[in-house]
Amino acid sequence: MTSAADGAVLDVVAAVIDRGGRILACRRREDRSAGGRWEFPGGKIEPGETPAAALEREIAEELGVPIRVRDELTVDVTIVAGRGIRLRCLRAELVGAVPSRSTDHDELRWVAPADLPGLRWAEPDLPAVALLSTR
Repeated sequence: MTSAADGAVLDVVAAVIDRGGRILACRRREDRSAGGRWEFPGGKIEPGETPAAALEREIAEELGVPIRVRDELTVDVTIVAGRGIRLRCLRAELVGAVPSRSTDHDELRWVAPADLPGLRWAEPDLPAVALLSTR
């Protein structure tokens, strides 16, 4: 796995959380990179972490709720501002509480899969959005 420290490809993970047939979408705060765009919540994989462990940590930090990672949905590399971002979207389920706030996002929304393309997504999330919206 390539880390962010070597400057090649940034490895990140994102949670695709389904609740009652709707998927959690989160809008980035305006003061963040990709501000105003929607994404699946997650973040960077730290050295020594597995993707699942990184995602569980990131969701606990960002959304304040525990999750259980199920399986991998997509892995895609997208070039953003001249840098490769390898995004692993992992299917996950909530373990207990439903998130109501986020440290990185100004809105959380549960969206039907067919309606996902109607949101303005961050580029790295688009392959997963396309896959989810056609199922």
